[in-house]
Amino acid sequence: MTLNNTLTRRASLALIAGAAGSAALAQSTDFDAVALKEFSLGAEDAPIEVIEYASYTCPHCASFHSDVFPELKANYIDTGKIRFTFRPVYFDGPGLWADMLARCTGNTDKYFGIAGILFERQAEWSRAGSQEGVAEGIVSVGRQAGLDEETVLACLQDNDKAKALVADFQINAERDGVTATPSFMIDGELLSNMSYASFAQILNDKMAPIYAGLTDKDKRLCELMETPMRAGGEPIFCPEN
Repeated sequence: MTLNNTLTRRASLALIAGAAGSAALAQSTDFDAVALKEFSLGAEDAPIEVIEYASYTCPHCASFHSDVFPELKANYIDTGKIRFTFRPVYFDGPGLWADMLARCTGNTDKYFGIAGILFERQAEWSRAGSQEGVAEGIVSVGRQAGLDEETVLACLQDNDKAKALVADFQINAERDGVTATPSFMIDGELLSNMSYASFAQILNDKMAPIYAGLTDKDKRLCELMETPMRAGGEPIFCPEN
C-alpha cells in the first residue's frame, strides 16, 4: 500500500488504524523480496553478544530503556565489550507501527534515537484510547524526531514490509524461545528482565577471563585513559569500578 496524494491526513491515519492492525500482523511467507535491516550498537568483534527482544508497547521494556540501558550502553556497549542488537517483538499493531516508524530512515543512530523517544513517550501514544489516536501519537513522535509527516505516513503504510517484519519476528522468537518481553539472549542463553546490577554481574563474569589476562601496563592504562588502547590500537577491556 502506498501513500496516495489525494488522501487527507485524517484519512491516512484512519487507514493505518483500520488496516495495519490486522493485515500487517497476518502471517506471510512471501517476504524474501523485502530487505530487512537488523539494528545493532557496539563493536562487531565485541567479546559478548547481547540481543534484546522488546515490544514498544511493553511497560517493563520502557523501564529497562529508562533505568538500565543508559548505563549498559556507557559501560559495556560504548567500551566495546558487547555487541547489542535490538529485536522488536510484535504483540500488537501499535508495537509494529512504532518499529516501522523507527526504521523509517534506515539509519542506526536514528533508529535508536527514535526508539528512545517511543519508550519515553510510551504511556502517551500507546494508551491513546483508539487505534487512530495511537497512530496520531506515533506520527507525533516522528515529527519530534525530525521526520516530515508525509514520510512517516508512507513508512507506516508499507504493508509489504510490515508482513516481512512480522514473519521475521516469528522465526526469531520461535527459534530463541521468546514468550515475554523484555528478554535477552546473552551469548545464546535466554534470560528474563533484570536490573542493571544483575546484568553487570553476568557480563563481568563473562569478561573475567579477559580481565584476568590484563598486564600491569594494561591496568595503568585503564586508570589513565578514557578509552584505553595498546600501542597497536588494540582496545583494552577494563573492569568496571
